Amino acid sequence: MELLYSIYHFALAMFGAFLYGYPSQKILLIGVTGTKGKTSTVEMLSAILEEAGYTTAVLNSIRIKIAADSTSNEMRMSMPGRFYIQRFLSKALRAQCSAAIIEMTSEGARQYRHRGVALDALIFTNLAPEHIESHGSYEKYADAKFELGLQLARSSKRPRIIVANAQDAQSTRYLALPVEEKISYSLKDTPHVSSETGGRFTFDGVDIAMSLPGEFSLQNALAATTLARALGVKTETIARALEHMKDIPGRAQHIDEGQDFTVIVDYAHTPDSLKALYDAYANSRKICVLGATGGGRDAWKRPVLGKIAEEYCAEIILTDEDPYDENPTGIVLALASGMSKPPTIIMDRREAIACALSLAKTGDAVLITGKGTDPCICGPKGTKTPWSDAQITREELEKIKMVNSIP
Repeated sequence: MELLYSIYHFALAMFGAFLYGYPSQKILLIGVTGTKGKTSTVEMLSAILEEAGYTTAVLNSIRIKIAADSTSNEMRMSMPGRFYIQRFLSKALRAQCSAAIIEMTSEGARQYRHRGVALDALIFTNLAPEHIESHGSYEKYADAKFELGLQLARSSKRPRIIVANAQDAQSTRYLALPVEEKISYSLKDTPHVSSETGGRFTFDGVDIAMSLPGEFSLQNALAATTLARALGVKTETIARALEHMKDIPGRAQHIDEGQDFTVIVDYAHTPDSLKALYDAYANSRKICVLGATGGGRDAWKRPVLGKIAEEYCAEIILTDEDPYDENPTGIVLALASGMSKPPTIIMDRREAIACALSLAKTGDAVLITGKGTDPCICGPKGTKTPWSDAQITREELEKIKMVNSIP
């Protein structure tokens, strides 16, 4: 059965490439893979290439962009199948895009969605435990990710470029690929400084400043910078593009309705990404809203996320996220099992966010994690409730403003 499954998806991918006339052969195509940072790196690289004069197409978990046309990605997947990628690239060509940047996932590789895609370059950001139950083991998850590196090696394009994060143990595997250019990057070896309001790093002797918070933002920027430079983009152009980036939706997104405390919406849903976000706001009293993304998957990380939240946050509110067919209360209690003290549990996500905002004082940071730009809450039997953490947060902040304005 597994063999038939593989043959089916492989044939589907190859037929899609044929059906649309092999569009990936006719455009500069860059893939970005890793456990964390894919979406932000794609966005940063697109901004850099546009600053350099390219017309870009973008396919990631936030949006589908073709030239000036950008729409939200409502599919809850960054690497869709059923010919979607080939159709996307074909549309990009018709819109006269000169570069396409796509987020590439292990789940997509399992279903051969990367086949029939001729890459010019691939960025590997990092690897951390995720989708373990789906893949069967961490090793199988790593192998599925690396299949995307092998796809770069299969590409008939020249030169092929691999850019890999030297701080990740898996990078040696990627940097051993038989391609023309192999480039590593390491924030650890790059002069840098980060804070809650932004950061800066030095590249090719040029100081590159950003308004995006935390070291993780600098990591992603360094990845995008390294590849852009390999493509011949001037460092001064890169610096200008990154300096102009003010926000990435759902990725340490600052929600400002005039309040005197910080409010952040972020997709963080792994132990490492949660720690990275909390570290970015180390100097603030943190009020944290979190759940555990995806009922029926990666149950191992639930108590781990709870433990991390207790270590970093002054106030914790556990809430519903995407239970699918699993008991949502059971998911939240699994999170709480990693804590030494009983947390506040508010299953209604809007009420949880409202409560967190009501607890905030001047200078605090309210960190709302897990969903980012996800457009819905997924419940039992395929039900989907339209949702936006950012919009709900704005609405609740407006309510607080109205109450405070009453004499």
